[in-house]
Amino acid sequence: MQTFKVALDWTANTNHTGFYVAKAKGFYAKAGLEVSLITPDEDNYAVTPAKKVELGLADVALCPFESIISYHTKSNPFNAVAIAAIFREDISAITVLESSTIQSPKDLDGKSYASYKARYEDHIVAQMIKNDGGKGNLQITYPNKLGIWETLLSGKQDATWIFTNWEGIHAEAKGVKLRSFKMADYDIPYSYSPVLMANKNQVEGNHKQYKAFLEATKKGFLYAQEHPEAAVSCIEPHIAIGDHGIDLLKSQEYTNPFYGDVNNWGVLEKDNVNEFLGWLRKNGLENSQLGYQKLVFDFTQP
Repeated sequence: MQTFKVALDWTANTNHTGFYVAKAKGFYAKAGLEVSLITPDEDNYAVTPAKKVELGLADVALCPFESIISYHTKSNPFNAVAIAAIFREDISAITVLESSTIQSPKDLDGKSYASYKARYEDHIVAQMIKNDGGKGNLQITYPNKLGIWETLLSGKQDATWIFTNWEGIHAEAKGVKLRSFKMADYDIPYSYSPVLMANKNQVEGNHKQYKAFLEATKKGFLYAQEHPEAAVSCIEPHIAIGDHGIDLLKSQEYTNPFYGDVNNWGVLEKDNVNEFLGWLRKNGLENSQLGYQKLVFDFTQP
């Protein structure tokens, strides 16, 4: 058995179901892999999942696609690549409480936004406001990452970025009504989040192992899609105490259509990636000429 460490981007949630299914159902074991799943609450995000890959503390990490770009453009570049996408399209949104006076992104001018401090994040949200006719004058705050969701629910912050399939379902369970603004509705071609990130040098040197990992992971996600109740039973023991009120089955059923199918799960479409890169350059957020070939490792190619 070869050991394989996966640094997840959050505490266990529906975005990760396929990993837990693949472990519980023995898909990884059949592929000759002993996979461990690392969640950021173990060190309270002291080291980001992507950084763990850079430092050799993990073989794969979940992160936004922007992190891949960032690693290629920093002063000491790191050969990071995206090897798979969890979803076929963006299912995140900028979200506010429905009880607030914020009816659309332009109303966020002068309001507080709880940021994860991700690359481009604050600029993307500001651009959404501008695209809706506002000025983009946000009051950015950087709370403890694992506590950001609670700052919105408690009213300490006016807005934040969520996954509609997780925090959105969580809000329903709490009887909290939300109002959400999706990137695509405001002319922002946001690409993929989360993606599976790896060190390209490691992937090339251990191609067979990484490919086996992806095949077993794909099997796990498609199993979850076909058998949501069984999938929930695989991940439920790993859900954080603070998330116990979430309807996991409802979250899973909401999420399943976005995984894709046997032919396209995990695939990062070249046109989607390059469109997002072009948008970043057009809006002055990125100067590099990075493209798909540099940022994505395509296992479908020989």
